Amino acid sequence: MSSGPKAADSKSKAEKSKDYDALYDALQIQIVESQDWAIKNGLKTIIIFEGRDAAGKDGAIKRLTENMAPRQTRVIALPKPTDRELTQWYFQRYVPHLPAAGETVIFNRSWYNRATVEPVMGFCTPEQHHAFMNEVDDFERMLTHSGIILIKLWLDISREEQAERLRDRMSDPIKRFKVSPMDKEAQDHWDDYSKARDHMLAETHYAYAPWTVIRTDKKKQARLNVIRYILQVWGRPGLHLAKTDPDIVFAADKAKGQLNS
Repeated sequence: MSSGPKAADSKSKAEKSKDYDALYDALQIQIVESQDWAIKNGLKTIIIFEGRDAAGKDGAIKRLTENMAPRQTRVIALPKPTDRELTQWYFQRYVPHLPAAGETVIFNRSWYNRATVEPVMGFCTPEQHHAFMNEVDDFERMLTHSGIILIKLWLDISREEQAERLRDRMSDPIKRFKVSPMDKEAQDHWDDYSKARDHMLAETHYAYAPWTVIRTDKKKQARLNVIRYILQVWGRPGLHLAKTDPDIVFAADKAKGQLNS
């Protein structure tokens, strides 16, 4: 019979899945314990998830927040600005969502839209983009000086993997709400997004608010490492945790030659 190798392959995949589940379940306990500590100690946390379309932001956020405290955790995914918001100071629409003591606010895309999506797609003027790049330093300095822990994650995906995931979205009826008119633009403007990303990471990687890059072609490993990294930043006393994988997680100022271009 020729089922031997196939059975071995199947067993290998099953074992890998079992290993992932065990690591994932252990990390979920650590999330609960660490957030409980963060709440009791009045930590104020902002976690920014940025990345190209289909880079895995939704999936990573879903796994991160699965067992987090619902009253102290908010996920913010703002729609396009209203006519009134277009006349406001750019950062104004984000300010009402900032955390108070004990709260964790997660931005699924953030004010950094103005550094990537908006200039690439022509949704802002060059002057507006320039103003943002000049002002975001002061804005984030004020946030961190107020005691907010600001975690900025760039989820990096290869062009080939993005194309495959976008095709999968179109063919899977369950993923209807993931389909966007912007999906085609993501591939058509790949090079423009790469330039915008590189400029953003180089200019807004601050000592007090650094960018951390997460490679996401391997979804499950990316999700585990996202959770590990956030737990490390929180730094609950007594936390025993495996280190993040340096092939998956690295600082933006060390990213030259490592990002998908």
